[in-house]
Amino acid sequence: MTPRAGMLIAAGALVAGTVTVLPAAPAGAGEPAPRPLPTLAWTGCATEAYPKLQCATLRVPLNHDDPAGRTVTLALTRIPHTAKTFQGPLLVNPGGPGGSGRGMAGYVAASLPAKVAAEYDVIGFDPRGVGKSEPALDCRPGHFAPVRPDSVPGDAAAERLAIGRAQAFASACGKKYADVLPYIDTVSTARDMDVIRRALGAQKINYLGYSYGTYLGAVYARLHPDRVRRMALDSVVNPHGVWYEDNIAQDYAFDTRHKDFMAWVARQDSVYKLGADPAAVEAAWYRMRDALRAKPAGGKVGPGELEDTYLPGGYYNGYWPRLAKAFSAYVNDANAVPLTEAYERYGEADAAADNGYSVYTSVQCRDAAWPRDWNVWRKDNWDVHAKAPFSTWNNAWYNAPCAFWPVESLTPPDVSNDEVPPVLILQATDDAATPYEGGVALHRLMRGSSLVVEEGGGNHGVTLGGNACMDEHLSTYLATGEVPRAEGDAEVDAACAALPEPEPEPATRTAPTAAESAGGALHGFLGHVR
Repeated sequence: MTPRAGMLIAAGALVAGTVTVLPAAPAGAGEPAPRPLPTLAWTGCATEAYPKLQCATLRVPLNHDDPAGRTVTLALTRIPHTAKTFQGPLLVNPGGPGGSGRGMAGYVAASLPAKVAAEYDVIGFDPRGVGKSEPALDCRPGHFAPVRPDSVPGDAAAERLAIGRAQAFASACGKKYADVLPYIDTVSTARDMDVIRRALGAQKINYLGYSYGTYLGAVYARLHPDRVRRMALDSVVNPHGVWYEDNIAQDYAFDTRHKDFMAWVARQDSVYKLGADPAAVEAAWYRMRDALRAKPAGGKVGPGELEDTYLPGGYYNGYWPRLAKAFSAYVNDANAVPLTEAYERYGEADAAADNGYSVYTSVQCRDAAWPRDWNVWRKDNWDVHAKAPFSTWNNAWYNAPCAFWPVESLTPPDVSNDEVPPVLILQATDDAATPYEGGVALHRLMRGSSLVVEEGGGNHGVTLGGNACMDEHLSTYLATGEVPRAEGDAEVDAACAALPEPEPEPATRTAPTAAESAGGALHGFLGHVR
């Protein structure tokens, strides 16, 4: 769902280098002749967390079918290899679409076993339109400024108001970026990745993609299976549902995950005092939502902002203690301050989130067809809301600009693949953002792939976030290329136990909980598919 939760952790001030020009490699059969190949000039852009970080910029064709035409600029980062054994570049992507990937290079290099990381140049990049890449899209600054109208339309007038906001966003994008929008899509970004490969001087790439980054990786592998060395895909988009159907599936999954949170709060009744019955706790949450419609907390947290605040808990249960504390303070003590603080921490949109949302809509609306008849949206979302009310209408309005998008949609590519080397697919069974069925679907489409499952896990992003078993599978694959294989006809090749549930947060605690610290860094980078 929303990429804005992935904008909360800054990567630091990254200063890009320049490019020089070398003769181009010969074009492949049937491909247009590329412009002279740029080589990357890396400059130091160390941060306190990543002192070895380097930066560069790279110009790529806006339209890859017109390689001598207009260019756009990508911002890249690198943690260079230090071992004598060099396994090539490892491109990393946190998803979105719209998530900035520059900070991921340092995080991945620091989180992998040192011996494994030392054998790769770990490469992060801001995809076209994102972050420090140029142009960076921002269609309608302040689109998510509080307090927005209630996401659940109470009557026809409220629905017309919300439709008008979606139309205004789509119109603003079309007016500001008419010449760019036809080329903000997944296939164009995948083709950018191949320009990055060429600029790095690599015959093949290694790749680690999370969330939407799994779809981006699958599209790249379909375009260039012979240029993939190793590919790990964590928390997988269902390629059969791009994108309208995938969002409907998310509505059900996030409602289930929200109920999991309510059940956890009920089990911690001695701490949060919201009741020991999950249904009663959930009823209290919806009463809180109703109260915020009449009086937004802190003048900024209405019903829509409340959903924005609690949606990250569907991605990562390490946030549950702080969210539960805010819930309890509001209901039991009539204290709205912790709720406002939670919104500012988890849900509030800033300039980076505005950029992320602009790219998110640009990619998703362009990638695939969406219903253009609003009656279809109305019926589908009321039907789903009746069964899964937590975020259905919030999600509908988030995607609603696609009903009015000013650029015609493309046809999604077939990502089935029987040519790519073994791909490692990693998936939690209870992931809400990219439900389990997506991992199974891609596993079936990619011949020779291996499916590793976190049994009972509900977090989005299951490697490099604290699960040693899942991390071991990823590390072994990157080190050796080996993937686990199931015996017989079993679909799952290997399984790991989920991490323990988080512990409740003491009333006096202000620092992050241990669980939040352990996995929160990863989830700060993940640009979540909505």
